Amino acid sequence: MNDFFKKLVDQVKALWGKWTLVQKLILGGVILVAIIAVVLLVRISAAPTMVKLIGTPIKTEEELRLITSKLDSENIPYTLGETNQLYVKDQKTALRAKGILIRDDLIPKGTDPWAIFDVQKWTTTDFERNVNLRRAIIGQVTQQIEALDDVDKAAVTLVMPDKELFQQDQKPVTASVILFAKPGSDLAQNRKKVEGIQKILKFAVQGLADENIVITDSNGLILNDFANLADFDRIQQTKSEQKLIQELEAQYRAKVLKALQQIYTTDRVRDLNIKIDMDMSKKNVKTEEFYPITIKPRTPGSPYDDSDIQPTVTRSSTQTSTEWTGTGFNPEGPAGTEGQTAPAYKDLQNMQGKMIQKSVVQNNEINKRNIDEVSSPTIQRVTVSVNIDGVWRWKYDDKGRLKMLPQGGVDREYVAVPADDVKKAQSLIQDSIGFNKDRGDSVTVQNIAFDRTAQFKAEDSDYLRNVQVKQIVLYSLIGLAILMIAFIVFRVVSRELERRRRIAEEKRAIEQSMLRENAIRQAEEQNIEVSMSVEERKRLELQEHAINMAKEHPEDVAQLIRTWLREE
Repeated sequence: MNDFFKKLVDQVKALWGKWTLVQKLILGGVILVAIIAVVLLVRISAAPTMVKLIGTPIKTEEELRLITSKLDSENIPYTLGETNQLYVKDQKTALRAKGILIRDDLIPKGTDPWAIFDVQKWTTTDFERNVNLRRAIIGQVTQQIEALDDVDKAAVTLVMPDKELFQQDQKPVTASVILFAKPGSDLAQNRKKVEGIQKILKFAVQGLADENIVITDSNGLILNDFANLADFDRIQQTKSEQKLIQELEAQYRAKVLKALQQIYTTDRVRDLNIKIDMDMSKKNVKTEEFYPITIKPRTPGSPYDDSDIQPTVTRSSTQTSTEWTGTGFNPEGPAGTEGQTAPAYKDLQNMQGKMIQKSVVQNNEINKRNIDEVSSPTIQRVTVSVNIDGVWRWKYDDKGRLKMLPQGGVDREYVAVPADDVKKAQSLIQDSIGFNKDRGDSVTVQNIAFDRTAQFKAEDSDYLRNVQVKQIVLYSLIGLAILMIAFIVFRVVSRELERRRRIAEEKRAIEQSMLRENAIRQAEEQNIEVSMSVEERKRLELQEHAINMAKEHPEDVAQLIRTWLREE
C-alpha cells in the first residue's frame, strides 16, 4: 500500500515537473473554482428557508393586491409562491408583517388564528396542555406586539377560565397589556395603532371581547378607553368637517374670483366673500309617503291650474240592508224561573214594530310610497358677496389740457359700474355656484368705490414729477439752443472782424510794400544806396520764393487758396 502511494506521488511529481507554468496556473485555477463552488453550495444549503407569512392561501386577487401593496409601502421584502402563498425571509420579519396586516385589518377572511400565530400543541395531561397553551399564546402574542415599530417592550397577561357546564356560570376571557413605547412614538395618541394591538389580541384568543381587554402604557394610563374618547373624536370630526367646508369655499371663491377678474381686472375685483352652510350629519330616513293620483297634469304655460287630481281610489265597497217586522221578543229563561229581562223591556212585550237597518262600508286606497335612504352631507345655504369698483378718469378742458385741483392734485371723476353689468355679474355668480332660491342662497354684488387715496397720491406725484422733468428738459433745450445761437453769432462776428482786420493789414502791407518798392526804385534811378533791414530782406526772399512756387506749381497754389477761402 505504501509502495502504491510512493509510486503515485512520484508520478505526480514527475508529471508536475513536465508541466509548463501555464498548465500549472490552469490547474490551480480549476482547484480554486472547485473549492469556491463547494463553499457556496454548503452556505446555500445551510441557509434558513423562507418563513410562511399566512398559513392559508389568499383566495382573491383583490386581497392579494391589498396585502402586497401594504408590504411594499412598509418596505417588507416578500416572495409569492404557489397558490398565492406569501413568504418572508425570517420569523422576525413575519411577526412584524403580521402585526401590520392585523392592524390594518388585511388578514383574509376565514384564516385560522392558530395558523397565523403558529402555536404548537402540547400532548400531555389536560392541565399541562391548558397551561402550556396559555403560555404559548401569551409568548406568541408578546412577540407579535413587540415586533411592531412603535413598541419597545410588552407585558401580556391572559386569563382563560375553565369551561363551565352552564353558560351563565362561564367567566369571560380577560387580557391586560402594558406597552412600553419607543422614544418619539405616537402610540399613546394614535387610536388606530391601539386598535391594531387590540385586534391582535382578539384574533389570537378565542372568546376575547373588547370590553375584557385593558391596554395601558408604562404610567398606567388606559389607551383603549375608546368610549371616553367620544368627545375627542367628535372634535376631530368637527375639525375635518370645517376643513372640508373651507376647501369647498376656497374652490368656489377661486373659480368665481378668476372669472370676475378676467372681466373687470384684478384691481377692480380684489376679494370675494363666500359662506357655505352644510349639514354634515348622516341620516338614515325611512318614510311612508301618501300622495294623490294625477289624472291629468297641468298644462305647461297655463295661467291657472287645470290639472285633474284624484285624492283617493276606492279599493272595496260593501252595502248591507236589514229590514225586520214583528213583535218584540224578550227571552225569559226556563219555565218556572224568574227571567232576567229588565223592567223597561218588559213593558215593551207583545208590541209590534218595524226596523230598517242599512250600512255602507267603503275602503279607499291612497297612493303610498316607502322610502329608505341615507342622506349624505348636503349644502344647506350658500351666500356670496363681492364688490366691483368703478373707473376713475382724469378730467380735461375744451383745449385738451389736464385739469388740476387747487391743492395741486389731478382732477378726477368716478364712473360707476352700470346697473346692467351688476346684474350680469350677479347672474354669472349664481350660475357658477349653482344658485338655489328654495334653500335660501344669496348673491350680493355691490358697486362701492375703493379708497384710492394712496394710489392717487402716488399718481399725482409721478405726474408732477414727469411735468417737472419735461419742463426742465424743455428749458435746458431752450438754454442750449440760445447758447448755440450765441456761439454761432460770436463765431461769425469774430471771423468777420478777423477777416476785416486781415484785409486791413494786407492792405497796409501792400501799401507799405508799394511805397517801399517805389522808394527803392527811385533810389536805384538816382543811384542812391539804400540800406534794407533783415526783416525786409527776409520778406522779399519769401515773396520771391512764393512767386517762383506759384509759377512752378500753379495747381497746388490754387488748391491752397481755395482752402483758405473755404475756411474763411
